[in-house]
Amino acid sequence: MLVLNEAETRAALPWGDLIEALRTMFRDGCEMPVRHHHDVAVPGEDAATLLLMPAWQPGNYIGVKMVSVFPGNTGRDLPAIHGSYLLSSGKTGQLLAIIDGAELTARRTAAASALAADYLAARDARRMLMVGAGRLSLNLIEAHASVRPISEVTIWARDARKAEATAAQVELRGITVSVSADLEAAARQADIISCATLSSEPLIRGAWLKDGAHLDLVGAFKPSMRESDDRAVERATLFVDTRDGALSEGGDLVQPLRAGIITAGSVMADLTELTRGRHRGRIEDGEITLFKSVGAALEDLAGAILAFERSLQI
Repeated sequence: MLVLNEAETRAALPWGDLIEALRTMFRDGCEMPVRHHHDVAVPGEDAATLLLMPAWQPGNYIGVKMVSVFPGNTGRDLPAIHGSYLLSSGKTGQLLAIIDGAELTARRTAAASALAADYLAARDARRMLMVGAGRLSLNLIEAHASVRPISEVTIWARDARKAEATAAQVELRGITVSVSADLEAAARQADIISCATLSSEPLIRGAWLKDGAHLDLVGAFKPSMRESDDRAVERATLFVDTRDGALSEGGDLVQPLRAGIITAGSVMADLTELTRGRHRGRIEDGEITLFKSVGAALEDLAGAILAFERSLQI
């Protein structure tokens, strides 16, 4: 049985290969039951979340991920997300690999955003704003830079020290990185805005989005959470990773949906429809696009298969 730690998982999932693995999996599909989503009480702190996400390709592979999200860990200098992925044979049920779940989650999440941006972001997008400085931020910067000619990255976070620490980790040739305390000013200049926070209140205002901007919303994975306001949703052409997930879990769409500001039909396409060519993605240069993701088990399965098969070749 193969066991991949954090560093080994990262090395087995290069951005180009991972993005293409997700493109293929969304296009071809797999069996993906509704995931288990449980609130877990943590005395004296915000509740944690336990996620169980199974998926399989009949006769090929079976996978399941167990992830915990503990918001209180930010005050302990610990990652908020922990998890493991178990990959088994779809023919015999034999356990094939245990893969670091947090690293797999971070990279497949960023790769899904980059896959969406490949259809939705302007071809000449060069300025990126990263909102948030958690584990996902560096991954999102690297992933977006692999599909668009990013030359400037600005990082904003509530904790400026964490923003500075993330900026120091960016090692991409030809890209300048800075930290901003002025979120509005940075947002108004950005071609791509990627948000990965645990915010319960809107951070990005629709009035700030310039023509042609692409808004990538990765955090706010519960209906009570939110990273953008109603105006952003009203101005943008809406896309999601999966309709069922984003319209039932992602607060950025659930809240305006409940308020009657949008309808389910306001979502133009999901990643399956984009990868199958049922929607072309961005249509006009000045169009504002919004992609909301909450994660899908098929993304984990695609990444786990790639990591397992690449590791066997090394």
